[in-house]
Amino acid sequence: MKMTVLRSLALCLAALLTLSFAACATPDSTDNPVGPAPSPAGSASSSTSAATQPPSNKPLPLIPDFKVLDIEGNTVKLSDFFGRPIILNFWATWCPPCKAELPDFNTAAAAHGDEVVFLMVNLTDGVRDTVNTVKEFVAANEYTFPVYFDTEYSAANAYRVSSIPTTYFINAEGAIIHSKVGIVSEDELSEMIRKLME
Repeated sequence: MKMTVLRSLALCLAALLTLSFAACATPDSTDNPVGPAPSPAGSASSSTSAATQPPSNKPLPLIPDFKVLDIEGNTVKLSDFFGRPIILNFWATWCPPCKAELPDFNTAAAAHGDEVVFLMVNLTDGVRDTVNTVKEFVAANEYTFPVYFDTEYSAANAYRVSSIPTTYFINAEGAIIHSKVGIVSEDELSEMIRKLME
C-alpha cells in the first residue's frame, strides 16, 4: 500500500514537471485570455508550416504590428523590419523553457543576424521582469541577440501570447510561415532559418 502511494506520487510529480517545461503561462493568460494567436499564412493551425499548405493565389494576411522598446529605450515597431525575414520570439527570465532555448537563439542570431532579424521580445511585466533585471540577465549569460522590452504588452496582445516561449517565423513578404508555442529545438531553428532564407 505504501509503495503504491509513493509510486502514484512519483508519477504525478513527473507529469507536473513535464508539463511545466512545455511552456509557461504569461501572467495574465488566465485572467485576461486574448484568444488564439495569428495563424501562419492562412492555415488553420499555428503549429503547422505554410510549406505543407497547398499553394494559394489569395493575398497574404497582414501581420499585426506593435511597438516595443530596444535596449537603449527607443521605441521600435515590428514594421521597421518588414522586407527582411523575421524571427519573433516571446520570452521571460522566469520561464524555464524560455531560458532553455535562449542559447540556441543566441548562436543562431550570431550566425545569421545579417540575413534574418531576431526580435527577442521580453514580456517585461515590471514585477518578475523589469528592464534592469532583464539587462542584468542578458549580460550575465553573455547573450548578444537583440533584446526588446514589451513593457505595455503591445506585442503580446497583438500576437495573443498566452504561453511562452512562443516563436513566429515571418518571411520577407510578411507572411507567418510557422509558429510554435514551447521550446524550439536547435534543429527546428536551423530548419526554419533555412526556409526563411530560401
